[in-house]
Amino acid sequence: MAKIDLDLHVRTLPDLPGVYKYFDEDGEILYVGKAKNLKKRVSSYFVKNQDSAKTRILVRKIAKIEYIVVDTELDALLLENNLIKKYRPRYNVLLKDDKTYPWICVKNEPFPRVFSTRRVIKDGSSYFGPYPSGRTMHAMLDLIRETYTLRTCRLDLQPYKINEGKFKECLEYHIGNCKAPCIGKQSVSSYEQDIEEIKQILRGDVRKLLRDLKKQMTELAEKQEFEEAHRIKLRWQALENYRSKSAVVSAQVRACDVLTLLKDDSSYFVNYLVIKDGAIIHGYTAEFKPKLDESEGELAVTVLSQLQERFHSQSKEVLLDKEIEEWPFEDIKMHVPQRGEKRELVELSMRNAKFYKLEKRKQEKIVSPEKHTIRILNQIQKDFRTPELPVHMECFDNSNLQGTNAVSACVVFKNAKPSKKDYRHFNIKTVEGPDDFASMTEVIFRRYKRLVEEGQSLPQLVIIDGGKGQLSAAMEAVEQLGLRGKMVVVGIAKRLEEIFFPGDQYPIYLDKRSESLKVVQHMRNEAHRFGITHHRNKRSKSALQSTLLDLSGVGPKTQEKLIRHFKSLKRLTEASQEDIQAQVGEKLGESIYKQLHP
Repeated sequence: MAKIDLDLHVRTLPDLPGVYKYFDEDGEILYVGKAKNLKKRVSSYFVKNQDSAKTRILVRKIAKIEYIVVDTELDALLLENNLIKKYRPRYNVLLKDDKTYPWICVKNEPFPRVFSTRRVIKDGSSYFGPYPSGRTMHAMLDLIRETYTLRTCRLDLQPYKINEGKFKECLEYHIGNCKAPCIGKQSVSSYEQDIEEIKQILRGDVRKLLRDLKKQMTELAEKQEFEEAHRIKLRWQALENYRSKSAVVSAQVRACDVLTLLKDDSSYFVNYLVIKDGAIIHGYTAEFKPKLDESEGELAVTVLSQLQERFHSQSKEVLLDKEIEEWPFEDIKMHVPQRGEKRELVELSMRNAKFYKLEKRKQEKIVSPEKHTIRILNQIQKDFRTPELPVHMECFDNSNLQGTNAVSACVVFKNAKPSKKDYRHFNIKTVEGPDDFASMTEVIFRRYKRLVEEGQSLPQLVIIDGGKGQLSAAMEAVEQLGLRGKMVVVGIAKRLEEIFFPGDQYPIYLDKRSESLKVVQHMRNEAHRFGITHHRNKRSKSALQSTLLDLSGVGPKTQEKLIRHFKSLKRLTEASQEDIQAQVGEKLGESIYKQLHP
């Protein structure tokens, strides 16, 4: 890959946490790194002066960059660890002891214990984590032990042994750290309820638990059991401050593939993740264009078979964001998760596809702005049903203050960009009072009557800022001029971004992320800004004229001279006596200044 492409790639990286991978010209992985901000971290490698000779050598060898976006810096740390163990890159520090991260285990046994471990064993126990350090894991265990009274002994608490009285309470019971289930002082149901709450906490799913605790706290307070209510309150406060979750590694999701497709115009963006032993070991994102008119399901099946072969995946389950009607793999289970950790993996895959798409669009805008513009215009033509490519678009907005100083603004966009030299504003001449509809009819008639008379080209698309009423008023003028069918006129309502077409009863709604809608919103905002600016200037001029009429010794010519120079009442009142005298003479300037500053 050429160096200029690398520079472009770095400039368009997302400002999000994630993991980046460097490859050489032969496709060998050189380095895996984590970042709180991918764009800033990767950019730091390509500065002119690198202090480290090893870093300079690494940068010279980089031919390709790949990245995976994750939720948090913690997730990036865990994913980096997995990828380093998988690929063992030349420039990474390799841990010789192959250190593993700690987990919290809820043991599969009567009256389960909760403890830390670095080994995940398939014995029916529940494992949560991993945690990036022992300190983090022990903080979690301390929270659980402060909130719940659980046993810590290794006794085999089978029901028949408890009934036969084989055990005796220990010191932990006497100091209040255990409720002594070994001698029957705590029921199985009570203990299991605590274990279920602990599992909810460790999964990060504490909303329902917080609601239940708050309800218990209120009920206890109503019964005046204030000590117990206070104990529940302390537990609630501890849980409210806790949030811990990692979608990068999971003990619940053992082995599967994740595949998501994101459509954009004629292209698809695919993200593929391979999960093995609860960890992401491969992440691949790419753009491709279908050769034929295949459905999205057919494309997903084709891409999946190719990627599984490329990455030698033997997974028997594939997580998707949409169900595929004709699933051809008999030995592979298709699953579209709706909640839980598997759903979070699908959402993570979708985010990576989305950010890859944004990166490609940014690169396209930098390298080939003409291509980028044509693609946007094609999308606008498709969304707004214009017969021709809308290279010339105009937008109108009315502005008035309680019916006074009514004005209208017309902004012009050419090739989807503002053409400010073509902006026009209109003072309403034939309408009295606050009548937006009549004002719109007048402005549209004046604007396009003049373009026709001067032989100028008409826009392919006209945007009216307003709903059905303003659109109908605009169409009256279009009909009078005989221009119906020669340009597309639509209205856009602000509340729900509804797009109205003449004669259609119901509006259409564009995707909120659509580039067409973004261009139209930009036009509307420009029209509003341009109209408000003109309206504000007009009000200032009116206020200045009104004030000048009340000043003695000021005739029409002097008024005109002061208005032309100061433009607003505020500037005139803030002007010094010398500034005013410079415009109208010494004596009159002194008189005006004293009248303005009694």
